[in-house]
Amino acid sequence: MVTILDFETRDVRFPTSMDKTGSDAMNAAGDYSAAYCILKTDSPHSGHGMTFTIGRGNDIVCHAIRHLADRVKGKSLESLVENWGKTWRYLVNDSQLRWIGPEKGVIHLALGAVVNALWDLWAKVLNKPVWRIVADMTPEEFVRCIDFRYITDAITPEETVEMLREKEGGKAERIKEAEANRAVPAYTTSAGWLGYGEEKMKGLLEETLKMGYRHFKVKVGGSVEDDRRRLGIARNVIGYDRGNVLMIDANQIWSVPEAIEYMSHLLEFRPWFIEEPTSPDDISGHGTILRALAPHNIGVATGEMCQNRVIFKQLLQSHSITVCQIDACRLGGVNEVLAVLLMAAKFNVPVVPHSGGVGLPEYTQHLSTIDYVVVSGRKSVLEYVDHLHEHFLHPSRVDEGFYVTPTEPGYSVEMKKESMNRFEYPGREGVSWWKQEEARAILEGEKI
Repeated sequence: MVTILDFETRDVRFPTSMDKTGSDAMNAAGDYSAAYCILKTDSPHSGHGMTFTIGRGNDIVCHAIRHLADRVKGKSLESLVENWGKTWRYLVNDSQLRWIGPEKGVIHLALGAVVNALWDLWAKVLNKPVWRIVADMTPEEFVRCIDFRYITDAITPEETVEMLREKEGGKAERIKEAEANRAVPAYTTSAGWLGYGEEKMKGLLEETLKMGYRHFKVKVGGSVEDDRRRLGIARNVIGYDRGNVLMIDANQIWSVPEAIEYMSHLLEFRPWFIEEPTSPDDISGHGTILRALAPHNIGVATGEMCQNRVIFKQLLQSHSITVCQIDACRLGGVNEVLAVLLMAAKFNVPVVPHSGGVGLPEYTQHLSTIDYVVVSGRKSVLEYVDHLHEHFLHPSRVDEGFYVTPTEPGYSVEMKKESMNRFEYPGREGVSWWKQEEARAILEGEKI
């Protein structure tokens, strides 16, 4: 039996604002950051989970992690995973914490880190990657992972068991595809950041095209003229008739009427979808935009900032999205993601996770594999950004346009100690990058 003896949190930030990596219409200069939860046990294993932020406020998430991780301190791993759905509800049911974040906001971000750390620990103890744990579950075991509160009007435990049983027939073959690294095709955003110059964008598009990518995402929302020029460059590189797919992402910059008007100027570039055209909380607004774009065969995607399974339930029930974009840690960890995968499968909406941040591709490679192997049987693309993977013990990788399926035990987000120490914020003098002269410009900017 493995017992959780203690925990620690680490505030890790990378200065990506210096080269505009991650820049978009809403977020001009973010520093990709990870709020870590590390569970310490009486065994050789520790559990690592993180939540992605873009800089200031990462310390607030770390503080919230302490409150939630304290609820598993002293408990055995066996007791926590025996009935995962019950454990998940226990973690969200602290009434005082719930008052400041009922399954949303900073508290929910912290929950994602703690829950994912538990899954990482469990996977290491079982000597399996997280995706394989779920693939090896019976439908009944899968159902016990989920808290169905608030979503039984969309999907029930009984429906879930039936859905999963229907997928059992071809699961063995899909596992073989996963083991052959052909389960999760990748798409790239690496060329499309809004702060990149046009020559850099063109060069990166040409490079990723040669690497085997067939799906490309470009950020929009700066100005119509700039976006038309940049999308023209993208289409000149990838073409229209070679099976290459273009997606665009506005990162919530528009109101609903603005989104419809703005998109009227981009129709000729034939994007598959517009991502986050408006507020992530506006269910009806997404539906209005979708209905306006449907005659042009352009879909609507959202989800990277959707806070919980209830928002996704409403988006799916109201047919307001054509692509569902779960985030591995804005939702409350693996368990809540599984609930959304099920609802998306029921409503026949493909799941294309958000992976545009440090540690997110490491997480989401497991989630997309679970979706394909266990839940939907649909081979959907997954975002890949080629930044900061070198800091992880087991980084995600893409080969010939497909994710290399993780085989190492755990959830793939354990960071190298030297990287964690070097980029911890504010960190120790003589160790942390943030204590050096080159960090001064960013730190001075924070005071403005």
